[in-house]
Amino acid sequence: MIETTIQKYSKFESWIFASRLKTLPAAIVPVLIGSSIALYDHKFKLLATLVALTCALLIQIGTNFVNDLYDYLSGTDKEDRVGPLRVLASGLISVKEMKIGIILIFALTFLFGLYLVYISTWITLLIGIMSILAGIAYTAGPYPLAYNGLGDIFVFVFFGFVGTVGTYYVQAVDITPLVLWASIPVGALITNILVVNNYRDIEEDASAGKITLAVKLGKRLTRIQYLTFTIVSYLILFVVYFTYKQSLFVFLPLLSLPLAIRLVRMIYKYKGTELNKTLALTAILSAVYGLLFAFGISI
Repeated sequence: MIETTIQKYSKFESWIFASRLKTLPAAIVPVLIGSSIALYDHKFKLLATLVALTCALLIQIGTNFVNDLYDYLSGTDKEDRVGPLRVLASGLISVKEMKIGIILIFALTFLFGLYLVYISTWITLLIGIMSILAGIAYTAGPYPLAYNGLGDIFVFVFFGFVGTVGTYYVQAVDITPLVLWASIPVGALITNILVVNNYRDIEEDASAGKITLAVKLGKRLTRIQYLTFTIVSYLILFVVYFTYKQSLFVFLPLLSLPLAIRLVRMIYKYKGTELNKTLALTAILSAVYGLLFAFGISI
């Protein structure tokens, strides 16, 4: 099996697999929302947005690399896993190569981030260092977050609050109530991607000693968590409308509601590998909602 997989993919393709391209919208959406609010507040800076986006993508890729490495070293990832292919478990990339890749990715992140520090304040440096360390601590270190039921909190905080507010901050050097409220649906919908992933892998993770929040909550409460995050994401639109921007364009994300309803039905109905489709569509919902919300805020 491993030899067949190695022969099938080139090293370049293997690194693309390791980057997990389908997860990258989770890094793009917070930057998009934060920048749209900066544009609304007449504080938008194109170069700062592009650099922030680059850093966000690199941190996401670096986190994926660390996740692949330590899930493999811990024995969580095996050849017969239910989820998508993992490059170490499949023998496509060696442990040594992955460690070098992790160092290079986070080093690049730090270098690009120095520009954001230069145009803002030392707080940006602190945010950047915390984001890199959190990306590593997600599955590495003495107390890996993903293995101790804290992965959902990590995703909500860093993809929602830190990603959205941080992007706005490097442009405006300020934080407003609007950007704080806007970070909630961003974090909730991106966290739902992880919720589906962990819901699908409950039995597999539990047997491998990976105690995710889904393992702790069980299937029924994990489904309720997914539903709650979905509902909250759409309710926030009304808070934004009645409190900060009374424009009907704020409600553009409601166009994605049929997909959200479909996904809730899927997570209550699907099992095993069927949930891979739910996972992919949840990522699409996050991206579509984010695009519509950003457009509605900026115009």
